[in-house]
Amino acid sequence: MIPLRDTQPSYSPPIVTIGIIVANVLIFLYQISLPDYELNDLIAQYGLVPDRFHYSSLLTSMFLHGGWMHVMGNMWFLWIFGDNVEDILGHGKYLVFYLLCGMAAGLTHILLNGDSRVPTIGASGAIAGVMGAYMVKFPHARVLTLVAILVFFTTVEVPAVFMLAYWFLIQVFSGLGSVGYSNVSRGGVAWFAHVGGFLVGIALVYLMGSRERYRNRSDLQW
Repeated sequence: MIPLRDTQPSYSPPIVTIGIIVANVLIFLYQISLPDYELNDLIAQYGLVPDRFHYSSLLTSMFLHGGWMHVMGNMWFLWIFGDNVEDILGHGKYLVFYLLCGMAAGLTHILLNGDSRVPTIGASGAIAGVMGAYMVKFPHARVLTLVAILVFFTTVEVPAVFMLAYWFLIQVFSGLGSVGYSNVSRGGVAWFAHVGGFLVGIALVYLMGSRERYRNRSDLQW
């Protein structure tokens, strides 16, 4: 399932979401301009490496990506779900929310992979937090989704709760399936970073509270 757009309107310009997307794309363009050895050094220095953890890498690793599909996929999900979460939190709180979700995702990865020497990069942990917040705050929203049926493609509107809960369960079971396989010498998806970001996003969106004019809106309630 590939999400195309959601049905939930946004009532304020998503300037922080756009800014985050622009920053990630510009940094990625800088990455691909580098020779391979310089790019490897950049990722080793600013990526999140549990075996030689630096607090600053919790932040810097969130703005590095491993390829076009990596950055495009992450930014597409952020564009679909980020504007509404920014709308209810407000621009300043949303930026703090996004960064905290990303750092929490990184800490989750470190907790479960403390001996790994493989750099972890990408915004997916922070975006998982955005998706968690969207799921609990917009339970009645629907997502227009591209679905493959055998060799044909069609679009269907899927309840956001179903789609995001399904995505979360994939992360959980994929993470459990990877237990016992070492990440010290090979790369892979940081499944539990996604899980940590998603759960922290749910908790933070309640702790931070909605903007005053959105608190009594019926579409924010279960």
